Amino acid sequence: MGKIEWAMWANEQALAAGLILLTGGIVGVGGMFRGWEFAAYSIAAGVFVCLLEYPRGKKNKGTSVERTGQYCFTVCVKAFGPLTRNYYVRAFIHAAIAVPAGFMLATVLGCVCLGIASLIYLGAAISGEKWEPILPRTETRKAVGESIKQPPQNPPPRPPAEMRRKRAEDLEGAAYDNPIKVSANDE
Repeated sequence: MGKIEWAMWANEQALAAGLILLTGGIVGVGGMFRGWEFAAYSIAAGVFVCLLEYPRGKKNKGTSVERTGQYCFTVCVKAFGPLTRNYYVRAFIHAAIAVPAGFMLATVLGCVCLGIASLIYLGAAISGEKWEPILPRTETRKAVGESIKQPPQNPPPRPPAEMRRKRAEDLEGAAYDNPIKVSANDE
């Protein structure tokens, strides 16, 4: 069994937490709840977390599937260098962002989810993971025709398997009988 890549799980959790923070903030501001200032903060924090977490990082093994349109976000996140690549820093940023959201009921769920994402990022950092961007591939794929080594010998339709495997000594038994009668006079 392989090593778990915690950063992948933290990325999904943090993106969901950002969306939950954003939604809770919109509900809090729209409803003018008591402490709606925390809701306004949660809107800004939710947008920031979503922008930070939208680009997926490259996996250590296997293929990494990027999100639709993530390239422009990847360039922005990559530009911040160690502030965004280091998972210790991300864990601290998410934990710090989550605290003010805990003071309002509409944003508490986002606070908890972001706190969980922060803990998962801490686990990823402890296991030695770091964020690497998924960049467009520069290599070209081989054409499909090159992968076929030997084409089929018999043209379709092929006779049933039991007819193909008869020995050449028994020519009468090896003959294939056509079930439809064919005569020279039919046109």
